[in-house]
Amino acid sequence: MLKNDQLDQWDRENFFHPSTHLAQHARGESSSRIVTGASGVHIEDRDGTRLLDAFAGLYCVNVGYGRQEIAEAIAKQARELAYYHAYVGTGTEASITLAKMVLERAPKNMSKVYFGLGGSDANETNVKLVWYYNNILGRPQKKKIISRWRGYHGAGLMTGSLTGLELYHKKFDLPFPQVKHTLAPYYYRRDDRSMSEQQFSEHCAAELDRLIESEGPDTVAAFIGEPVLGTGGIVPPPAGYWAAIQKVLKKHDVLLIADEVVTGFGRLGSMFGSLHYDIEADIITIAKGLTSAYAPLSGSIVSKKFWTVLEKGTDENGAIGHGWTYSAHPIGAAAGVANLKLIDDLDLVKNARETGAYFNKAMKEALGGHAHVGEVRGEGLLNAVEFVEDKDDRKFFDPAKKIGYAVSGALLKRGVIGRAMPQGDILGFAPPLCLTRAEADEIIGKTKEAVAEVLG
Repeated sequence: MLKNDQLDQWDRENFFHPSTHLAQHARGESSSRIVTGASGVHIEDRDGTRLLDAFAGLYCVNVGYGRQEIAEAIAKQARELAYYHAYVGTGTEASITLAKMVLERAPKNMSKVYFGLGGSDANETNVKLVWYYNNILGRPQKKKIISRWRGYHGAGLMTGSLTGLELYHKKFDLPFPQVKHTLAPYYYRRDDRSMSEQQFSEHCAAELDRLIESEGPDTVAAFIGEPVLGTGGIVPPPAGYWAAIQKVLKKHDVLLIADEVVTGFGRLGSMFGSLHYDIEADIITIAKGLTSAYAPLSGSIVSKKFWTVLEKGTDENGAIGHGWTYSAHPIGAAAGVANLKLIDDLDLVKNARETGAYFNKAMKEALGGHAHVGEVRGEGLLNAVEFVEDKDDRKFFDPAKKIGYAVSGALLKRGVIGRAMPQGDILGFAPPLCLTRAEADEIIGKTKEAVAEVLG
């Protein structure tokens, strides 16, 4: 297929791409891809190149590409009612139905769903609500939010502060002073290698306890964490982690925000990561898998305890002063309803659990013994391969060598998309939940070839 060079030129001259080396792209020094179609677990670009997308876009296309049921639901909604706002008690059939469907699937202590557009604005909403909550309870000093290093919670001002990755802080005057960071539950990178997983979990909890004590428990409002660290390296929690953390939070009356933007709606082989790890959250953040990214939509699910205080606040102060123009957008909500039906009808949570277990086991068997593979880890349909210079001494490569990027590039040449994760030489996978064992085998086989090309 002949390239549309004018389109490429327009792209470089006009389009501000996120998470991109802007100068190299504008000068034409980096490659670009213009995607034109997709089906199942594959995407296709304008040159006819077909790629197995083993990262589901950005962990988000849970049901796979090309699902006509969702496309038809979007079109039907657009024809009947493309937009109306959700202010002052106004709703649509789609938004009301979706709220009910979300709560039917959520942990039983949850009460209501506020809908936004993306994970970043959902976590901005969460922080505002936490501050409002403590003001209503007469605790104006209880406002600090504790996140974890290597956590990812968005790229806004507050959410970029919550994110514990250098790239999201560098030259942006972040993080804000109200945000504090504690130790990541990254067992492979623990300082004391003699610790068991349970011991390391207790150590993480003790570090959190010390931080809260040093800041003053009367100033700490909430703790936010992903059930499984996502962009920070795809790191499942060590044994006993969430039980130990929740004990500390209860001790200091600190709220828990479970950021389930990645793990919600089946990714771990459970409907929610909170159910998977027995997390009793006060707020759950949802996005990506809510619509499988067929339309933008996010949500903040608030607990019964939390909702009671919000009601009290409006009795005392009038209508709550928070909302977005596109909150509960009917097209996004219609996509969400069709998407959740598909997840059920196709039994994708079960497939994520069973095919994910096979995928993680087979990837570990294929690469776990390689001299430069430090760890193969994962849960459900999340997997990461971490590369090291010296396996025995756990010596990491010089970041300037960009080993992770080299392996992802070698994999891309073989027709598979894996993601080079930031702050480490880590290759990440988060394929659509409809992945078959044959497709899992293809990812694993080509990953093994790519690792051999780069690292021998």
